[in-house]
Amino acid sequence: MNENKPDPPFLPGVEVTPAEAFRPPEPPAPPVAYTQPEAYLPPEPYPHQAPSDHTYHAPGAFDTAQAGAFAEPFPGVPPTADSLNGPEPLVATEPATPPAMAAAALPDARLAIETGGLRLDRVVEEVVAWLKTLASAAVYATLIVTFGFQVARVEGQSMAPTLADQDRLIVNKLAYRIGEPQVGDIVMLYYPLRPEKSFVKRVIAAEGDQVRIVDGKIYRNDVLMDDSFVPPEFRSHDDWGPRVIDEGYYFVMGDHRNNSSDSRHWGLVPKKYIIGRVQLRWWPVPNARLF
Repeated sequence: MNENKPDPPFLPGVEVTPAEAFRPPEPPAPPVAYTQPEAYLPPEPYPHQAPSDHTYHAPGAFDTAQAGAFAEPFPGVPPTADSLNGPEPLVATEPATPPAMAAAALPDARLAIETGGLRLDRVVEEVVAWLKTLASAAVYATLIVTFGFQVARVEGQSMAPTLADQDRLIVNKLAYRIGEPQVGDIVMLYYPLRPEKSFVKRVIAAEGDQVRIVDGKIYRNDVLMDDSFVPPEFRSHDDWGPRVIDEGYYFVMGDHRNNSSDSRHWGLVPKKYIIGRVQLRWWPVPNARLF
């Protein structure tokens, strides 16, 4: 025995022999080997039972320790993968629409689409109709103003007291396209010296007539004209003529004889300058009248 070998440790109250003091530790136990269980085959369905759509999975697809932690729901039936995963979280879903309601909603949707299309088509048709109406009205208005009637406004007192300042008139332009101006007609005409301006005057004499004015009294073909519609304060006392009216021309005067610029000052009026006959005074309404 080696003399340099140290003495075994001394523990009070415990008697230890040298052999037990230097016994090597026991090796660890070998790991337990787990074997893969055989895949479970579901039993054949009964004749009166329809085959199930549920698919069974082999338990070996899961951790054996985890599989052992779950109790079998039925004796002899291994747990499935769905039972091992635990309860699935609840998800809010829309309630399923019954087939009858879905079938009924489909025609309603089609009806709504068709109704909207019909409304749009109707709106388009109405807009087109209004545009046609406006276009037609513009054409008719142009034709009426050009060949039929025209609205005019009196400016000044040269036709007083028959027409007053700012009176509104309707001028018949067709009258002299199918006829001739007559003595005594109130007409609208272009001012011969400035055709861009227009006047309203009364026809005193037509082509071929002889006109003579003596002290404000008018003689047509040596016959004194009736001018009783002219108040005494509106009469003039001038002389003019005699003169025979040229063919295609007219002699015109204002009813306010002492305050009118007319044929006595700027001569005769050609027929082409006569726009039309004053047919109606429509404003002011209390004084409306036909001529």
